[in-house]
Amino acid sequence: MRRTLFTQDHEDFRLLVRDFLAREVVPAYEQWRDAGLVPRELFNALGELGIIGTAIPEEYGGGGQDDYRYNVVIQEETARASVTLGGLRTHLDVVVPYFLGLADDAQRARWFPGLARGELYTAIAMTEPGTGSDLAGLKATAVRDGDHFVLNGAKTFITGGYHADLVIVVARTATDPDNRRAGLSLLVVEKGMPGFTVGRKLDKLGLTIQDTVELSFADVPVPVANLLGTEGAAFSHLGRNLAQERLAIAVGAVAQSRAAIEMTIAYVRDRKVFGQPVANFQNTKFELAAMATELEAAQALLDAAITARVAEELSVADAAKTKLFCTEMQGRVVDRCVQLHGGYGYILEYPIARLYADARVSRIYGGTSEVMKTIISKSLGL
Repeated sequence: MRRTLFTQDHEDFRLLVRDFLAREVVPAYEQWRDAGLVPRELFNALGELGIIGTAIPEEYGGGGQDDYRYNVVIQEETARASVTLGGLRTHLDVVVPYFLGLADDAQRARWFPGLARGELYTAIAMTEPGTGSDLAGLKATAVRDGDHFVLNGAKTFITGGYHADLVIVVARTATDPDNRRAGLSLLVVEKGMPGFTVGRKLDKLGLTIQDTVELSFADVPVPVANLLGTEGAAFSHLGRNLAQERLAIAVGAVAQSRAAIEMTIAYVRDRKVFGQPVANFQNTKFELAAMATELEAAQALLDAAITARVAEELSVADAAKTKLFCTEMQGRVVDRCVQLHGGYGYILEYPIARLYADARVSRIYGGTSEVMKTIISKSLGL
């Protein structure tokens, strides 16, 4: 079905991204997979081309286009090329919006030029070993001591934490026994600060070149000047971007499902069993027809949500519906594509196997499918 989401500027940007991926990423991708990490220089190269800094204001060297559709294009093109770019999606879709929305003038002057050029790469540290989705129950503390906060605690499952130059850390700066959500603050921890340690890179089922790490903080002196937003208001700050974070996961789910279907169509046309292509069997045709229909339904829902996001009208409940539907669709579609590949679908040499492993986390991070259902049910008055 014809999409009306993008303008010519977006399509020109798409060609820029597509060309970059073909020249700089695809030829080196297998080496990155073997290393289990994308090179830090990738983000500098993206910055030089203006791909990574589209949302940063022009006065700081960015593109001045805070238009979420550019981020969508990047995700769609990386899926089309059967590659991933480490934690770039988290940097662009999750972390940078906090800087854009909360940084004061002094912080903008310090950090925005580096963000625009790809010289500063970011992560956000919310999850702790014992908290999961219960953000109000986190244990990391930051105690005010003059012009610094003294930060202590541990974080886990931190996407982009290995490469990150700036990490937004959610910590408790005050305690209110009547309101667990009060007293949380956002502190920007910079690489190299005393007591800040990047731990092991976690060995995951999928997304193997995305650096996901543990972080620890032992009496880290964080300047008060690195407080992002209002002290004690982190819970409110974080809620403002949750809709986009979940939307971004849905974008990846749909783009990767489309890539899975396209590579499966190519495979079944080429693969022969019982003397004829697998594509000739009615079951193959019916399976792919059903998948293509599910994909179109998900794309329509997703494009409506993106349109609402661009207009700043996307609700938390609608973002939850979009993530729930698109990621559950992704799980079904990629699984069926693996089935049509037969034994080869289980071999990591084939991109479909990697898509299968990568897809599983979509229903977990950014809020599990169960959390999405809880949000949706509340919007129904239940």
